[in-house]
Amino acid sequence: MASILLTMSSKHTKAVDERLAAPTAREAIRQTKPFRSLGQEALISLMLTTEAVRWPLAAELAERADLTLQQYNVLRILKGAGRRGLPTLDIGDRMIERAPGVTRMLDRLERKGLVARERSTEDRRQVRCRLTTEGSAIVRSLAKPIDALDERVMGDLSKTELREFVRMLNKVRTSLR
Repeated sequence: MASILLTMSSKHTKAVDERLAAPTAREAIRQTKPFRSLGQEALISLMLTTEAVRWPLAAELAERADLTLQQYNVLRILKGAGRRGLPTLDIGDRMIERAPGVTRMLDRLERKGLVARERSTEDRRQVRCRLTTEGSAIVRSLAKPIDALDERVMGDLSKTELREFVRMLNKVRTSLR
């Protein structure tokens, strides 16, 4: 992932920059006709914004720690779980992005020395995962750069706007159940 992000062609980088600079979703995707509905425009805007937020975060994680977004999400989940850790299935349930290969992802993180797994003493069918000392150190080392990125991404919104934004996003997300 790191090599993919760090070796993007300048043509691709320019295209991403142009999309970010476009003031409207129509201009970002170079659509000449109006959207079918305001709802469609909102959805496309949300998708474009998601991509715009993901790129700098993915690049930061790849450059600083050779991690993907999903791997970082697993490390953050395990940090929150503390020393007791979590069963593998619980990690998958808590992920921001659905990942069908949680076990393979844990394999990679374990090979990197960031995660340890062990059979549960209470239920031998269950495998508990926890951060290693190195995994905890990486999460700690990423805290300030990720916080700075959060501020850069959301810094133009007031606290009132952020609360309303979160409220609206939660409303959209929960309406899909």
